[in-house]
Amino acid sequence: MAARVLIVDDDPVQRRLLENMVRKFGHEPVLAESGEQAVAMLLGDRFDCVVLDLVMPDLDGLGVLARMREAGMTVPVIVQTAHGGIDNAVSAMRAGAADFVVKPVGAERLQVSLANALERSALADELARTRRAQAGTLTFKDIVTRSATMQAVLRNAEKAATSSIPVLVEGESGVGKELIARAIHGQGERRAKPFVAVNCGAIPDNLVESILFGHEKGAFTGATEKHNGKFVEASGGTLFLDEVGELPTAAQVKLLRAIQEGEVEPVGGKKPVKVDVRIISATNRNLIDDVKHGRFREDLFYRLHVFPISVPPLRERSEDIPDLVRHFLARIAAEEGKRVRTISGEALALLGRHRWPGNVRQLENTVFRAVVLAEGDSIGANEFPQVAAQIAQASSELPHIASAPAMAEAHALHDTHTTHSPHGTLALLDAHGDVRPLEEMEYETIRFAIAHYRGQMSEVARRLRIGRSTLYRKLEHLGLDEQPKEPA
Repeated sequence: MAARVLIVDDDPVQRRLLENMVRKFGHEPVLAESGEQAVAMLLGDRFDCVVLDLVMPDLDGLGVLARMREAGMTVPVIVQTAHGGIDNAVSAMRAGAADFVVKPVGAERLQVSLANALERSALADELARTRRAQAGTLTFKDIVTRSATMQAVLRNAEKAATSSIPVLVEGESGVGKELIARAIHGQGERRAKPFVAVNCGAIPDNLVESILFGHEKGAFTGATEKHNGKFVEASGGTLFLDEVGELPTAAQVKLLRAIQEGEVEPVGGKKPVKVDVRIISATNRNLIDDVKHGRFREDLFYRLHVFPISVPPLRERSEDIPDLVRHFLARIAAEEGKRVRTISGEALALLGRHRWPGNVRQLENTVFRAVVLAEGDSIGANEFPQVAAQIAQASSELPHIASAPAMAEAHALHDTHTTHSPHGTLALLDAHGDVRPLEEMEYETIRFAIAHYRGQMSEVARRLRIGRSTLYRKLEHLGLDEQPKEPA
């Protein structure tokens, strides 16, 4: 779903009508029967928008808006009431509502109101997040995620933020390791001090020591003036060593000493310089394997690997894709001066099926390209031709539908126990001689059909004698995230 929308109304008929409309728009509706229940849900969960009835018993809509303002909530609110007087509209807007609609609201009017509210909210969030990132006050609340796995990672990182313990953030390129590091700094005691990031893999080997530890004037050819180095720049704050596994061996020795002794030796310097930095490092490599092969010092590894945090790749938290896309869309459209407001459900479904080898960074760049290509105020699946092509290619490279255990079992069974086709074999019995679960065989059948018809989903549905919507529901239920895109 593109957004979670809290519907607050004491009338069950109105709740059901709004629920159906919101779901039809491609969003996830959540229902509250009263103002008190709504406030409790807003305090305990995350929502992207609220559709709020103004007239309710006990705590009314204006009371809910007041409670939200007291709690510092910035969730956009669309107020609705059967009484469409100008006084009600003015009161609601002054109380912080983003829009005002009159019951019974039409589907088109509500859809436009929701789109506008979500667009403004996403843009405001992105601008605020950018300001906090620049000021070094980014927190874990600024990290966009709904994934239970990612939320567990953030809870772990929050514990690290309360101390100065060395942290090693591990994960593939583009998963957001620096974002985690900035949040640890922004939520820790050093947040008022500098956050200095250095990409160890982007520094020439002959300049690593100079950039990290500084140099004196005349220390080497080209050193026309004194340079403090990143450690001194970060003193009192946090030094983020990105891709720390790329450091050459000589620099690893000096880094270990700097961490152990709390001092650095500038190139050409006569005495060490005291520094007070918190070290957060990151790597996309397997440092343990590098230690075993002598590429990384074991003693330095244990100095850095005190509090490891492993960030999952985007393909393992695909539920984050809609929110990430919406936030990227709002920011990039504003930066590029494009009036792109929404993305279609078909396009989101397409993005959700991709494996994203470049993770969040690749997703952001893909949205950037789509915004540039867009000619209207909405982005559709046609703006992602490269993603569609990659999904289709991945589908065409799927292995034969019957898994190795199933094939072995099939050959061991008599013909009466299996179904044969010119292209493969589907085992009906498992290794214990029992009939295999229907869902398991359905999974293999659908995968085979997708590969056999080279991702032509209309043909797959026709040959399986099911509707396309039914096919996509089965794909989602069975966890088949490699479905190809129907060609335009």
